[in-house]
Amino acid sequence: MLLQIHEPGETPLPHADERGLAVGIDLGTTNSVVAIALDGSPAVLRNAEGSGLVPSVVAYSEDGSVVVGKEASKQLLDRPETVVSSVKRLMGRGAGDVKALAGTLPFVLDEAAEGGMVRLKVAGRSLTPVEVSADILRALKAKAEESLDGTVGRAVITVPAYFDDAARSATKDAAKLAGIEVLRLVNEPTAAALAYGLDNAAEGLYAVYDLGGGTFDISLLRMEKGVFQVLATGGDAALGGDDFDHEVAEYFLAERARELGEAQITPDEAKQALMTARLAKECLSSRDSGEWVIEVDGRQSRHVLDRNGFEALIAAEVDRTIELCRNVLEDAGVQPQDVHGVVLVGGSTRVPLVRRRVAEFFGKEPLADINPDEVVAVGAALQAEALTVGSDTLLLDVTPLSLGIETMGGIVEKVIPRNTPIPVAMAQEFTTYQDGQSAMAIHVLQGEREMADQNRSLARFELHGIPPMTAGAARIRVTFAVDADGLLTVSAEETTTGVEQHVAVKPSYGLTDDEMAQMLRDSMEHAREDMETRLLAEARVEARRAVLAVRSALDADQDLLSDDERTAIHAAMNGVEEAVAGVDRDAISAAVEALDGATRSFAERRMDRGIRSALAGVSVDRLENKVEGRD
Repeated sequence: MLLQIHEPGETPLPHADERGLAVGIDLGTTNSVVAIALDGSPAVLRNAEGSGLVPSVVAYSEDGSVVVGKEASKQLLDRPETVVSSVKRLMGRGAGDVKALAGTLPFVLDEAAEGGMVRLKVAGRSLTPVEVSADILRALKAKAEESLDGTVGRAVITVPAYFDDAARSATKDAAKLAGIEVLRLVNEPTAAALAYGLDNAAEGLYAVYDLGGGTFDISLLRMEKGVFQVLATGGDAALGGDDFDHEVAEYFLAERARELGEAQITPDEAKQALMTARLAKECLSSRDSGEWVIEVDGRQSRHVLDRNGFEALIAAEVDRTIELCRNVLEDAGVQPQDVHGVVLVGGSTRVPLVRRRVAEFFGKEPLADINPDEVVAVGAALQAEALTVGSDTLLLDVTPLSLGIETMGGIVEKVIPRNTPIPVAMAQEFTTYQDGQSAMAIHVLQGEREMADQNRSLARFELHGIPPMTAGAARIRVTFAVDADGLLTVSAEETTTGVEQHVAVKPSYGLTDDEMAQMLRDSMEHAREDMETRLLAEARVEARRAVLAVRSALDADQDLLSDDERTAIHAAMNGVEEAVAGVDRDAISAAVEALDGATRSFAERRMDRGIRSALAGVSVDRLENKVEGRD
C-alpha cells in the first residue's frame, strides 16, 4: 500500500471516500438537525445566523417547486394549503392514523389513492409522507454539502425508539429517495445517551426522557466503559409536543367558533390554529401569559391564555409520559431512586410543567447540559464517525415492540419479545392444523396485544410444499431476524423436507420497489430542472416579502412622500409583482433592486422620524449622560 501525501489544506476528511462524507441526521417532527464528528468532536452544522435547526416544513407550488425550512414556515401564513408540517407523524401510517382537529383534518387527503399508505393532496400533487421526508432530507444534505464543501452521501439517521417496522422502513425509503446511504438507523434516546456519555464520561444507570414534536420515548440505559446498553424502552409514537399544540388549538378554535358563530372549521383554519398554538406553547414556556390572533379569510378572533391555563390543557399528556416512565422502570426492575441521572431530549422538554413532573418522578433535577434540540444529531454524528473510521464505543440497542405471528383463532404468538437486544435472530416451531395440510399462511405482526387484529400487521406470505401429514406432525420452523436498524426478515422452513420461504418485511405502508425506482429515475432526470425551480421559488418568496414590507411602511408613514414619489414606489411594486408572475429569476431580482432604489429615500426619512420620536423631550445633558453610560 502506497503512502499518500497531500498538500496542506487538501487532506481528505477522515471519513470521506468515493461515497461521500458521513453525517448524523436527526429527522425531527418539528425541526431537523445535521451534524458531523471529526476525531470524536461533534459539531452541529449551522446557518449564517448561527442556528442549527431546519424546520421540518415543506412548501409546494403549482409549478412543481419545493421550499424547505424557514422559508416554507413563512408561507404557512399566506398559503397554508400548500405547506406540509409534522409529516414524521405519518411515516408508516395509514389514512386512519391521521389526527383530526375539531373534526377536520389539517391535511387534504387524496381519497383516490390506492394502497394503505396515506397520501396528501398538496398544490395539485399527491404526495406520500416518504416523499415529503425525502424533500427534507435533500435540504439537509444540501446544507451539509455547502457547509463542508464536499459531497455527503452517507448518514446515520435517528428514529424514535418506538417507531415500528413500517415507520423505520419508510425512513430508509425517504433517505434512499434523497440520495443518502443509511449507515444505520439509531434510536433517538440511544443517540442522546451516546452524546452525553462521551462528553461527560458518564457511567451508571441513566434514563433518557425524549419528548419531541410527534413522539415520546423513555429509555433506560446502563453506561459503562464505552458500552451503551439499553435495558428497557417504552413510549408512544403518537404522543408529543404536537399534542400540546392540538390541545391549545382545540381550545382556540372552540373560542373562535363561539366568537364568530362558525359551525364548521376549514382545513386552513385548522392549520392556522395549529401554528398559533405552537407559538403560544413556546411563549408560555418563558412567559406567564399572552394574547394571539387567528385570522383566516379576513375573519379575526382574539385569544388570551396564561401559563396555568396552558398547563391545565396539557396535563393529561404530560401525565401519560410519566406513566410510561413508570412502566419502563418496572420492566427493568428498578426504582426511580436507582437512576443516576435523567437526560432531557427534544424541544418539548422546555415546557416548565414537563421539567417539574420529570423532577418530581425521578426525585432529581434532569440534565440539560446539551441543547435538547441538538443532542440527538450530535450522537448520530458520533455514531457515523464510529461506523466509518472506528470507535471504542459500543451501542447495544433493543427492539421497542414484540414481534410474532398469528396462529389459529387470531392469537399472536410472540417470537421476539420487546426489549430484546439487537441485532438478534430467534426461531420457533409451529405445526399444521388440518390433516393433509400442504401450505401454511404466515402473518407477521408487531405489538404487545394478544389478538392479531389488535396489533400492527407487517407482512403476509405462504409456505407451500409441506408434505401431506396428519395434523400436528409437520414441523415448520419460523425464524425472525432483526438487524441493527431494527428491520425484520422472516423465514419459514419445513424441517423434514427443507422447503423454505423468506421475506424481508415490506410494510403495507411502504413504497413498492417500482415506485422507488421511478421516483429515483425522476429525481435524477429532473435534477437540474428541480434546482432551477427551487431557485425561482426562493426568488419569488423574497420578492413577495419585499412588497409586503413596503406596503406596511406605506400604511404607517406615506405622509412622508410626495405624490410623485408614491407613484414611483407603486410602479416599482407593480414591476415586482409582474416579474413574480413570470419565470425569469433575473428579472425578479432586477425588479426587487429597482424597488429598493425607489424606496431608499423613504426608508431614510422613516428612520429619521423614528429617531426624532425616540428623542422627543430628552434634554441634551441627559442624552450625553446616556451616551457616556452615566444614566
